[in-house]
Formats: sequence, structure tokens, C-alpha cells
Amino acid sequence: MIRVLLLCLLAAPAAADTLVAARTIPARAIIGPDDLLLRDIATTGGVTDPSALIGMEARVALYAGRPIRQGDVGPPAVVDRNQIIPLVYMRSGLMISTEGRALDRAGPGDLIRVMNLSSRSTVTARIGPDGAAYVSY
Repeated sequence: MIRVLLLCLLAAPAAADTLVAARTIPARAIIGPDDLLLRDIATTGGVTDPSALIGMEARVALYAGRPIRQGDVGPPAVVDRNQIIPLVYMRSGLMISTEGRALDRAGPGDLIRVMNLSSRSTVTARIGPDGAAYVSY
């Protein structure tokens, strides 16, 4: 009996200050300081540092009073779906650049599919801070 009780206590997440949404925040909205509240609740994977969320973009709808997890937010998108962007391939001093169509919405550092407008082939590329798609093999 004592062993079962001890295991239940160890398995439960500890209550700690966790950030929750102050109001419902729609996907693609930029999070500001007024959008966050600090609550003493038990949660796994919740964000505790407001500076990790302020200025980030909500990737999914964040509902009021619910904990915010790191995977729910990301850097603001610099590329929209169907946008024409530079598609750059660089390797061993060789650089090839053309135009591509973004097949997803993405922020810097995200991997997305991009269609090469010249060849109509689809590649996976990482979005740079300048909004260009960089292909590397």
C-alpha cells in the first residue's frame, strides 16, 4: 500500500509556476506580454519563462487558462504558402539560385517543401532569416 502511494506521488507532475494564455490566442498571432499569465499549476512540458514566448507566433490556437508548451509556438513566419522565394543550393563553393514556390508557411530555421519553378521538382529546404530557401545535401 505504501509503495503504491509512493509511486503515485512520484509520477504526478510537481506544481510550479507555468505560463497560461490570458485569453484565447488564434494561430498565427504574435504573443505579447498582455497575452500571458503565470499560474501555480501542475503540468508537464509547460513554459515557465515569459521571455521564451513574447514575440513568438502561436502555431496553434492557445486557449485561455491552458498551459502553453514550447511546441505550441515558434518564430514568426517570414514565408507564406504559395509565395515565390529565392531557392538556393550551395555546396563546395558552388552556388545555384533560382525561384521557388513555398508549399508551406514557415519561419527562420523551419524545413519546408519548395517547388523549383524551372524544373517543377519539389525539394526540402531550410528557411533562412532573409526568407530564402536553402537546400543542402
